[in-house]
Amino acid sequence: MAVSPALASRVRNIGRGFAVTAATGTAAGLAAFGYGLWERNQFVLREETLPILPAGQAPFRVLHLSDIHFVPGQDTKAAWLESLASLKPDLVVNTGDNLSHAKGIDPLLKALRPLLEFPGVFVPGSNDYYAPSLKNPASYLLGPSKAKPKPTELDWPRLRSGFGMGGWVDLTNRHQSVVLKGIRFDFSGVDDPHLSRERYAGWPRGTRNQDRDPHLRVAVIHAPYQRVLDHFTEDGADLLLAGHTHGGQLCVPGYGALVANCDIPTWRAKGLNDWESNGRTTPVNVSGGIGTSRFAPVRIACKPEAVLLTLTSRE
Repeated sequence: MAVSPALASRVRNIGRGFAVTAATGTAAGLAAFGYGLWERNQFVLREETLPILPAGQAPFRVLHLSDIHFVPGQDTKAAWLESLASLKPDLVVNTGDNLSHAKGIDPLLKALRPLLEFPGVFVPGSNDYYAPSLKNPASYLLGPSKAKPKPTELDWPRLRSGFGMGGWVDLTNRHQSVVLKGIRFDFSGVDDPHLSRERYAGWPRGTRNQDRDPHLRVAVIHAPYQRVLDHFTEDGADLLLAGHTHGGQLCVPGYGALVANCDIPTWRAKGLNDWESNGRTTPVNVSGGIGTSRFAPVRIACKPEAVLLTLTSRE
């Protein structure tokens, strides 16, 4: 059957339109990917002030690190981590997911060596135990990620030993008291809730007479699942510190995170907010994280961050 010249011309125009649309979409995708590769190394320091110390106490500075996801060859990240020692924090808190490669332990410990000179505490995340695997990024829109049936194990005991020899305290399903600048910090930490490994150890024993012996109860976790935030809030924590979410990692400018990779609301995927449970309220800081999985090495509208929390007196 013969095709009229007008119809043939229309078909050609439609074809050109589809080609232009496809080319434009491809170009936009490549541009976004290129931007994301750039932003992943635009490290920032988020600073927060929180008036939770007992009356009359001098300011106390906590450096919160999370989700470093170190891979050999990340020299820019390593140099930035080393530079954080110039902040001279009173305490370093590491909330896990330090690794993203089996050979990342030695260069990570080298980068963190200056910070190991300061008092610190830590808990692990799933990517301290197991290497990440290639997956469709869109799968995160369907809910929290799941572990593979046979994941590649990482040498977490060696990394934990490196932190311990540097003087940092392991809070994996345990508690410990540390006196810093005249304040008794009662820490309680859990293993990664994303792997359902949390076991609550309670708080260190001792008086809660704030006038005689100032205390501060600090809970340290990797993944901020609601059940864990509820538990520590109801159990009298003064501060909760967590990571895991990467702040959403791929965010929409002006809107924020699309996913949190756990069951907290996406608007809580990064920042300092109050958590309420059963009539009690506790401030929780969720770090947006420092790195990415090596299989998704981009960030958009969510720069990698460390957090400097300055704790001040209630009065």
